[in-house]
Amino acid sequence: MLFNNPFAEISVLVPPQLMQVFVIFMILMVILGTLLDVINKKNVKYFFKNAKKAKQNAERELSGSEKASVIFKTISSDILTTSELGAGKRRMAHLLGMYGTILFWISSVVMIFCYSSISLDTPIVWPILWHIGACMTCIGGFWFWLFLRVDVYAEAYPWYRIIQADLFILSLLASALLGIIWSFFQSIAIYGLDNLFFILFALSNIVLFGGVYWSKFAHMFYKPGAAMQKNLAEADGSMDNLPPPADAPEQFGLGIKREAPKHY
Repeated sequence: MLFNNPFAEISVLVPPQLMQVFVIFMILMVILGTLLDVINKKNVKYFFKNAKKAKQNAERELSGSEKASVIFKTISSDILTTSELGAGKRRMAHLLGMYGTILFWISSVVMIFCYSSISLDTPIVWPILWHIGACMTCIGGFWFWLFLRVDVYAEAYPWYRIIQADLFILSLLASALLGIIWSFFQSIAIYGLDNLFFILFALSNIVLFGGVYWSKFAHMFYKPGAAMQKNLAEADGSMDNLPPPADAPEQFGLGIKREAPKHY
């Protein structure tokens, strides 16, 4: 199973060209959904307006090298390692899901565009990365969904309560899990079930990439920009238009330190 390229096996029924067109169509759906999100929710307009206001409140002007240093630190720390989440379970689940999804998507694209034919030999590394990525996505995603969500962990809602904002995580988990099940049935040659789960796998991807406008998918593009703006605002003294942090001594006992932080 781990060494099997499921896209090559299914090419007997589904032409490689059709799979490639499907991937391109999903990419276009992401672009269209993100553009609609930008236009209707005006997120980018808010960022530019906030950045302009912050520039007026800046205490000093950053040089090009200083800006580059802040951006590099933001990418290497806040984005690639999600350091803003601290060193706890939430960060670990997020990293598993993020890097698992990246491996899953990249290896899918490579196998579909380069090795989606039964007559081609797929380098063993790509099926391994595909399965590992799918497993990492499931581990991180289900860990987050069942135990670490804010409304479950801090607000005592049941884990099965679903709202529109959950569309992204649920469709992503469905895609990864159905992909694993499809590959498993294909590897043990249970014909019929493997085709059924391939169809379900394709449908889950349509929901995932076609539902960008209604889910939190587009937030993946906004968060890096917001993190950079926040760190640049701290460096130039504008503090993102917020008051400076208080340096007064603690006077009221333990306060929020009475319990471990879990309210996000």
